[in-house]
Amino acid sequence: MDLFIIRHGESANNALADIRGRQVDPPLTDLGVRQAKLLAIFLAEGQFPEPMDSNGTNNKIKMEEGSGITTLYVSPMYRTLQTVQPIADSLGLDPMVWVDLHEEGGMYLNHGEGEGLVGYPGKTRKEIASEFGSYRLPSEVTDLGWWSGGHEDQVAFAARANRVSDSLKSMSISKGIIALITHGAFMNALLKELLGTATSEFIRFRHHNTGITRINLSNDGRLELWSLNQVHHLSNDLISDLSSSTPAAYSPESCSRD
Repeated sequence: MDLFIIRHGESANNALADIRGRQVDPPLTDLGVRQAKLLAIFLAEGQFPEPMDSNGTNNKIKMEEGSGITTLYVSPMYRTLQTVQPIADSLGLDPMVWVDLHEEGGMYLNHGEGEGLVGYPGKTRKEIASEFGSYRLPSEVTDLGWWSGGHEDQVAFAARANRVSDSLKSMSISKGIIALITHGAFMNALLKELLGTATSEFIRFRHHNTGITRINLSNDGRLELWSLNQVHHLSNDLISDLSSSTPAAYSPESCSRD
């Protein structure tokens, strides 16, 4: 199975000079919208190397036009829902919301002394359906929103990354090409799980906005990392925000990571 793991475009929080203005579920900036559109064109029309055959004897790299993505999964956070929209249009696919792809910490704001970390519900089923009518929503996205967990701690965050990793490995028998549209800190945790380095504090995978990482998962358990943080679809002036995996609750006015 060929797997693309992609970070969302620049969000309003990414662009802030003062983190005290952070939003719990920020939209894309104008730059983020432009990045997402260029990403969509690249995934539909760009040049991508075709993976070698399963026995490794095909050593000549064949370039394919377009990513060939057959399935799109997306986090329920607003910036990812917006990022995947032009991709879905360019590939003719209906994105599937996968709640476990959300960013570290869940939906919350840190209000500092007194209130502390306060959870928020996220967009409701009706709100997502009204703006993104073709998206396929799981039962976890309800009329009250999709998040009820307050602030997700590091134990729960790590368990969620492990859960997604296990799900992807179970999908490896598939011949499809899957793309995940998700978030910087979660991408770091997920890649560490997939690569067997989850417990290491000395390894970190960071991604620019709309950065693409590509992995091939074989049904025999083998994994090949084909590219990391690819941003060929962006000119230098459009590259933004190299993601960090610093815990979301570190800053007194912070909200979900990026």
